[in-house]
Amino acid sequence: MTSGAAFFDLDKTIIATSSAHTLGRELLNNGLLSRGSALHLAFAQLSYLFSTHSAEQMESAKERLSTIISGLEVSEVHRVAEETMHSVLTPRIYAEARQLIKEHQDRGEDVIIVSASIPDLVSVIASELGVVDVIGSKLEVKDGCYTGNVPFYCTGPHKAMAITNLALERGYDLSRSYAYSDALADLPMLELVSHPVAVNPDRGLRRVASERDWEILSFRNPVPLITPPSSRDVGITTGIALSLASLAAGVWWYQRSRNIPS
Repeated sequence: MTSGAAFFDLDKTIIATSSAHTLGRELLNNGLLSRGSALHLAFAQLSYLFSTHSAEQMESAKERLSTIISGLEVSEVHRVAEETMHSVLTPRIYAEARQLIKEHQDRGEDVIIVSASIPDLVSVIASELGVVDVIGSKLEVKDGCYTGNVPFYCTGPHKAMAITNLALERGYDLSRSYAYSDALADLPMLELVSHPVAVNPDRGLRRVASERDWEILSFRNPVPLITPPSSRDVGITTGIALSLASLAAGVWWYQRSRNIPS
């Protein structure tokens, strides 16, 4: 008899933060990101905190991912991902998500994390949770470095397609399967299974879940869903802003001085 499986989104569902932006910040702290990429990261974090993750925003996120990883060595990214997992992300894994994953595993159901984030980081988080299987974005690698090309970005309908393919390959019965997510953008994934669950849902998903009488869960441990930036994060972002402002002022002064007759 075929069995069901449990498919979990990552950000805001398993962890109380954005995995990609957290990794990006640590890459910046390690001197692996350019100032331009850091600025992309600062704007991305603001967008992440207040967006509902529409298709357009997901495409924009793909472009930011491409910008951040382009030219980085795979081994360096993996090293920082390992450090980020232990120092930053482990304390932000929801205790409720960890318990729920264990319950599915105890029932003999496969658990699969489905995420658009950088595969190196998703795999490290999965390992921490005892999860073997991950469906994630595909990043092109050449000569040991990421090229910036993202052949497969695991969001929205692409998540649903990947889950369908895996179910066919392994014989999962989706009518006996579960899916967990926080975002309306993951509606195609949630609609695939007979047990869709909205976790800390955004406004759009909460509306759909309420209309369809889907289960809604609120995960609150170990930290609130949205946490204020640390003083270190504020310092980094402020430093970037001040540097850009200083550069702009310098250019203005130089151009002005050239236009003043001697």
